[in-house]
Amino acid sequence: MKVLITGATGLIGRQLCQVLYQEHELIALTRNIDRAKSILPDTVTCINTVNDADFNALDVIINLAGEPIADKRWSDQQKEKILTSRLTITQQLIEKIKLANSPPHTLISGSAIGFYGRQSSHIKINETFTDCTTEFSNELCEQWENLALSAQQYNTRVCIVRTGVVLSAQGGALAKMVPPFKMGLGGKVSSGEQMMSWIHIDDMVNIIVHLMENTALTGKFNATAPHPVSNIEFTKTLSTVLKRPSIIPMPNIMLRLLFGEMADLLIYGQAVVPERLTKDNFQFKYKELHSALSDILI
Repeated sequence: MKVLITGATGLIGRQLCQVLYQEHELIALTRNIDRAKSILPDTVTCINTVNDADFNALDVIINLAGEPIADKRWSDQQKEKILTSRLTITQQLIEKIKLANSPPHTLISGSAIGFYGRQSSHIKINETFTDCTTEFSNELCEQWENLALSAQQYNTRVCIVRTGVVLSAQGGALAKMVPPFKMGLGGKVSSGEQMMSWIHIDDMVNIIVHLMENTALTGKFNATAPHPVSNIEFTKTLSTVLKRPSIIPMPNIMLRLLFGEMADLLIYGQAVVPERLTKDNFQFKYKELHSALSDILI
């Protein structure tokens, strides 16, 4: 298949390209072609505008592009950048799909479990959950998802992937957590009771491939491991795998000083479960946190 990928140089996109390039023709839409060529397999074609792609010849679009949500404090300017980066590229894709005589049969578009907003640790959240908390992450994901879903009116199948905390040795949240833990400075965040819905990078990529290949699937999917854990349990497991103590907590007041409003991502959480993928018999390689962290860190 001929596959256009946005966000191909990101954490998920890089790994996805490594899995797909041998069997599919890949086109990476990127702002920096030289950087993309240095990161991606040689056979990936790199372009920097949607106008350089023939949407009549594409089979699948995988839309992962967007300003990282947790790299900088959430000033009003940064929040606008996070939102606009996602909506702009998605709108460009929708316009090209609309104009195509033979549009791509599938659009797989990113989102996040932040769609659900902060939730009680006692609630297991599947894809039908509607009692979402209205806050920045929820509003961001809702606008992004609704825009992507509009491609359905042009006969393009749409799958929305609500991603949890992706665990990888190549970057992301885990790369920021490990150094202080290795120095014996790790500990629970806030109360530690907030839930963390995580997923191993291999399972994340396999979910996208699964949705790409199973054309009967459509709609919204939680891309999280079947067993979310509390921050306390995550901390203890990471400490065990690294064989380091985890006795220095990070209180709310320090989180607010360091991260401002963005600290909400750390203080609050959701217990999200991949009900639709489970019912479709998707096989997770890493269902339990200990096995996932051991694979990545040992």
